[in-house]
Amino acid sequence: MEQRSEWDAIVVGSGMGGLVCAAYLAAGGRSVLVLEQHDVAGGSSHVFRRRRAYEFDVGVHYLGDCGPDGILPAIFSGLGLDGRVRYRAMDPYGFDRIALPGLTVDVPVGWPAYRGRLVEAVPAEAAGILRFTDVCAAVAAETRALLLAEHAPTPAEVMAGTPATARWGRRTVAELFDHCGLTPRARTLLAAQSPNYGMGPHQATVSQHAAVTDHYLRGAYYPEGGGQVMAASLVEALEAHGGELRTRTRVARIRVADGAVTGVELTGGEVLRAPLVVSNADYSRTVLELVGEEHFGRRLVDRTRRATMALPFATLYVALDKELADRPNANLWWYRDGDIEGAYQRLAEGRIAPVPFLFFSFASLKDPGARNVCPPGHTNFQVMTLCPPDYAFWGVHDGPAAGERYRRNEDYQRRKAELTEAMLSAAEEAIGPFREHIVHLETATPLTHERYTLTTGGTPYGLAQWGGAGNRPDTRTTVEGLHVVGAGTRYGSGITGAAVGGLACAAQILDRRLLPETHRGVRLGDPDLLPERAAGWDPLAVSRGARRRDARGLAGIG
Repeated sequence: MEQRSEWDAIVVGSGMGGLVCAAYLAAGGRSVLVLEQHDVAGGSSHVFRRRRAYEFDVGVHYLGDCGPDGILPAIFSGLGLDGRVRYRAMDPYGFDRIALPGLTVDVPVGWPAYRGRLVEAVPAEAAGILRFTDVCAAVAAETRALLLAEHAPTPAEVMAGTPATARWGRRTVAELFDHCGLTPRARTLLAAQSPNYGMGPHQATVSQHAAVTDHYLRGAYYPEGGGQVMAASLVEALEAHGGELRTRTRVARIRVADGAVTGVELTGGEVLRAPLVVSNADYSRTVLELVGEEHFGRRLVDRTRRATMALPFATLYVALDKELADRPNANLWWYRDGDIEGAYQRLAEGRIAPVPFLFFSFASLKDPGARNVCPPGHTNFQVMTLCPPDYAFWGVHDGPAAGERYRRNEDYQRRKAELTEAMLSAAEEAIGPFREHIVHLETATPLTHERYTLTTGGTPYGLAQWGGAGNRPDTRTTVEGLHVVGAGTRYGSGITGAAVGGLACAAQILDRRLLPETHRGVRLGDPDLLPERAAGWDPLAVSRGARRRDARGLAGIG
């Protein structure tokens, strides 16, 4: 089949933001090509398989706000994907368990219940906790109202409708802690889920913290069949509306002439033309490498060069030949002590021993009986911790995105082995002994994540600081026809943040208020065009794109 070389739009990268944007542009009548350097689409939402028995999610550990009024289901429904992604609710009375020495708090759905649990846990700090959560709830409500507004609000309307955000939105969480007079123990409880956005209280803004907290307090869910189902569904919508996904295709350059994009150049030299390019690549790499700083203003380039990234993760992927007894369907946030700000400070200094905190995600509890997760009677779970942000911690200089070979580097291997052992020891402190039942153990470092997604520093969360506090770029750039999506934009990180950003980008291009439209039930996509899913439908195969769907090398289950 001959490959076409001209398109209305080319999307570089197939993370959640890129796929959502591409699918909506295709449903809106544009010819769209998505280019992905990895073997499968999905970015941080993709999965991998081991031993023909276990499937591990890379980045989808839980989703918030997937009920009847949810934003993420609305985005998928707008493409005609109703029912193609189903969401399993986690325990509404405690979807996150926060464990500090001598104190355990189960986080329930809803702000009132959440406040009640926190006050019950530390009653001496009730006044400060209520003040803190009142501010966060107000900021979150204002932000959501702006996103779902039927018309674009004027600056005056924004100011009038967001008093809490105007006062607190761009200030740090630590400043609000200070204002509320909270102790380190209460601060640790309130910020325990901050690794969900990869920043500590002295770096994260109140708006960021409020949005993520509110997201999960609207209900915590897990996609039935795992995260790859989400990416595969978007690929189906893209292809059904005439778009194309090409995997194993790396873009070397986004071409610009006379201040406007003209297309892209691939690593092999092939040139593909389009008057519109949407980069789902890492924002800093987009500006400084793919496009080139000569095409942007000096202030933007300086800001991008000075930008810092959110912290990256190290992850243990664990399979056991037994079930974990008496565990609720909840994540576990385990803290060694009650000083979260001290833990982040030690990370900033490159100190991680002993491991200060761990996040546990139990996939086999969230999707029970799923044949892709693990065999009956087995357990599939991940253990994660944040890592220092620099390459020097791992004994490397340039990183895998720049082509550095690191996996046989002795310093890297030693550090990885040390961290694996430290995380295993801490994990057994948290949930009890399990090593003798391990049948698969694999460690992914930030360099692993960078190798597959090409994100700066291996973080899934994008920019931490880009100029002033809370600043992040919009999806529209100063280069005509160039847009950006993904975890680095102002719409936030995580699956839903990236999806909202992708939809916002498509809305700018199509000149429509797509999020309010889809939230009230409008469809751009035609469900009758979508393919039927036969028995044995494999989202990993679909996510390779139509041209490579039947290519060799795809891992199976069972």
